[in-house]
Amino acid sequence: MIEEKNMSAAKNLEILFQDEHYVAINKPHGLLVHRSKIATNTDEFAVQQLRDQLGQHVHPAHRLDRKTSGVLLFALSKEALTAIRATFENEEMEKRYWSILRGYTEPEGLIDYPLTNDKGKNQEAQTAYTTLNQTEVEVPFGKHPTSRYSWVEARPKTGRMHQLRKHFAHIFHPIIGDRPHGCNKQNKLFLDRWQMGTMLLHAVALRFIHPITKTEISISAQPQSEFIRMIDVLKFDKNLLA
Repeated sequence: MIEEKNMSAAKNLEILFQDEHYVAINKPHGLLVHRSKIATNTDEFAVQQLRDQLGQHVHPAHRLDRKTSGVLLFALSKEALTAIRATFENEEMEKRYWSILRGYTEPEGLIDYPLTNDKGKNQEAQTAYTTLNQTEVEVPFGKHPTSRYSWVEARPKTGRMHQLRKHFAHIFHPIIGDRPHGCNKQNKLFLDRWQMGTMLLHAVALRFIHPITKTEISISAQPQSEFIRMIDVLKFDKNLLA
């Protein structure tokens, strides 16, 4: 199915965790976290939706790209926001992502490659990854009689903008559905053959020490239906979803 511009209007957001200080949702593909000057084709935003759903103000603690799904954390007060942002900034937040990439990746690796921010400044950036599963499907691509893909778990050690997208492109295993860092020919293949137009990147888990209660918090989110459909279509091992 082609990604819908508004996937959120029909039902409430899925709440994964909530206490008096924080709330986490499973953000759908295609939903912006908040209003943006570069996205004027929607009036649906996670901040406003969650505020209306809970009946109180919420403050995003971090960001996920519009086409990335998964765990998105909000603070319920400005004090809680300041506390949790320190956790992110001090790199004390364990983040795990699932993604489907072009080609066969190494069993595991560390991508240590500086990235340039929107102000032109170089920033160090590191992403560790583990290959969960690989598949080869009988779909010709270019000079190859088949197509190969990897399902990986990524653990970014830093939090730079588009870090995973840029890092996997850097090692020549771009994320399927990514624009502009991905492979346009692969993206067209997925759109033409399987009517799949979203980016196959999912924030599967966050783990951290609650900055107020000092307890360990572990939050996980099942992938959205389109990610699961592609796991099935590409014949990955679906048992890994459990």
